[in-house]
Amino acid sequence: MLTLLPGLLLGAGLFLVYWSFWPRPVPAAAAEGQARRPSVEDRITDALVQAGYESLGARTLLTACVIAFVLVFLLFFLMTKVAAIAACFAAMAAWAPIALVRMRARRRRASLRDLWPDAVDNITSAVRAGLALPEALAQLAHRGPEDLRPAFADFAHDYRTTGRFNDCLDRLKDRLADPVGDRLIESLRIAREVGGSDLGLLLRTLSVFLREDARTRSELETRQSWTVNAARLAVAAPWIVLAMMSTRGDAVRAYSSGAGALVLAVGAAASIIAYRLMLWIGRLSEDRRVLR
Repeated sequence: MLTLLPGLLLGAGLFLVYWSFWPRPVPAAAAEGQARRPSVEDRITDALVQAGYESLGARTLLTACVIAFVLVFLLFFLMTKVAAIAACFAAMAAWAPIALVRMRARRRRASLRDLWPDAVDNITSAVRAGLALPEALAQLAHRGPEDLRPAFADFAHDYRTTGRFNDCLDRLKDRLADPVGDRLIESLRIAREVGGSDLGLLLRTLSVFLREDARTRSELETRQSWTVNAARLAVAAPWIVLAMMSTRGDAVRAYSSGAGALVLAVGAAASIIAYRLMLWIGRLSEDRRVLR
């Protein structure tokens, strides 16, 4: 065996030398400099920023989910002595922080959707008045919509400090974490790098498009809201009844067996599938950050 070892090492070395002459092909997306697909952590971070919780991180939110799971599990297990019931309500509690962040982010995106046309109009007026693009963006810290002023105030501070327009735009995109903001920022970046006299027309067209989109989406969401609320009530009703039954030990004793745990698992799966199916059928297209 020892006599074969030098031959194996020599063969492996020659194979590695041969392999080095064939470079690994680079994927087309990476070769063209396209953005990588956002990870779960990126999506959670975007949701936190959109919800207004910039100081929190994705790991902090996930830690809160774990703590909620443990506390609720212990609470219901002490009340019912049934691990299956405690696990069901603990899973709901673990999902609650993420659901809260997503709900707040969704509401804030809806409010910003109505504010972006005014911000674009302010930039258009500043450009027509002869201001440079950095100054046109910086003046939104004082003249822009109230909810957008902090982000543009930070942009103005960054630009005064560094003078690097592109880097300041990248940081502005991270602070906003908004698809509409991404499109506006990339349009302004191209306009500054390429130049041209069509910037005013581009901004006016974008403003009209954003207003039309906001009005149409508002009407659709108003008509859809009663269906979504009814579906949420239908999904929550059985679990509310189960929570009320949990206060009586004899009523939940049947769920302590394997068959009872199976009934709870099937009920939870049916609730999740039905709710997700309803959302999929009645969903509205959401803007995604493709220009992050």
